Amino acid sequence: QVQLVESGGGLVQTGGSLRLLCAPYGLTFSQHHVAWFRQAPGKHREFVASSRRDGTTTYYADFVEGRFTMSRDNGKNTAYLQMNSLKPEDTAVYYCAAGFGSGDYKYPNSYNYWGQGTQVTVSS
Repeated sequence: QVQLVESGGGLVQTGGSLRLLCAPYGLTFSQHHVAWFRQAPGKHREFVASSRRDGTTTYYADFVEGRFTMSRDNGKNTAYLQMNSLKPEDTAVYYCAAGFGSGDYKYPNSYNYWGQGTQVTVSS
C-alpha cells in the first residue's frame, strides 16, 4: 500500500522559515512527478510547486515569488519544500502528492497519491 508522509510543519512568525519533508512508502519517487499543494480553511486545494520525474524541471505557483524552493533527492527517496519569508496567508495544510501520468502539473487530479498533510501556521 502506498503512503506519502509529510513532516516539518509547525507554527512560525511572519518572516520565518520552515522545511517540509515528504517520504513515500511503497513508491519510488524517481518514477513519479512530485508536487506540493496546500489548502487553507474554506478554500480549494491549490498548487504550490511540482518537480518532474527526472528532477530537472520544477514549477512554482505565482504566489511563491521566489520564497519557496522545492527539491527532491531520488537517492534518499525524499522530497522537500523549503519555505522562507513566510506570510500569514501561507497558513494552510500542506500536502505532498505523487503521480505518473501526463496531466497538467497544476491540477490535483493529475496526481495519484496523496499524503495526509502537515499544518503550517504563520502568525502575524
